[in-house]
Amino acid sequence: MKFDKIHNKGQARLFNNKFLESLTKAHPLVIWGMYLPIIALMLYFGYAKFEYTVLRIVLMFLGGMLCWSFFEYLAHRYLFHWETKSKWGQKIVYTFHGNHHHYPRDTTRLFMPPVPSIIISGTLFGICYLLLRQQALIFFPGFLFGYLLYGSIHYAIHAWKPPFKWMKPHWRNHHLHHYKNEHMGYGVSSTLWDHVFGTMFDLKNEKEDKEKVKELMYQQKES
Repeated sequence: MKFDKIHNKGQARLFNNKFLESLTKAHPLVIWGMYLPIIALMLYFGYAKFEYTVLRIVLMFLGGMLCWSFFEYLAHRYLFHWETKSKWGQKIVYTFHGNHHHYPRDTTRLFMPPVPSIIISGTLFGICYLLLRQQALIFFPGFLFGYLLYGSIHYAIHAWKPPFKWMKPHWRNHHLHHYKNEHMGYGVSSTLWDHVFGTMFDLKNEKEDKEKVKELMYQQKES
């Protein structure tokens, strides 16, 4: 499914029902507040109940973060950009991600809203527990923390200019994904898997349309 037109102001209307529409939006602090206690409790329980060493906890936590980055890449590439002729399929794709390509400055939909987020994360934890058993308590927190970083970095890319010069290529890679080629630059929190699978933009040779990038940047005064 192609997202040809980019509207630089406003936001998509996903549901006619006001209550359902409200459930499609989330502030970053709400999501952080929802998941940080879960992350802390899981790690504490893993340490206190199963007496995992600090080293093991750290390694499993970092492994969870790495797995998140891979999951993020696959989901963005194959689910969020799923090309289908089915009207229902197109509706699903647009609801989850297409609206973001139409309204990239809508910062209320850069995090998964609480209700679907809990359903999806609960399902993923169940799968993780089946595979790792109690070790999921020290692995899944890293996965969740990776998600929080992803959402925050995604928010920052669309809300602000890169705070440091060395971060500019990361910002630019995602902007190029939006306005130049949606089939490249799938990594948001990290460009690792773009490099691995050959979907990284050649930033040295890409001609930067500065005005286009500026248009895509969310400006606080227009919110």
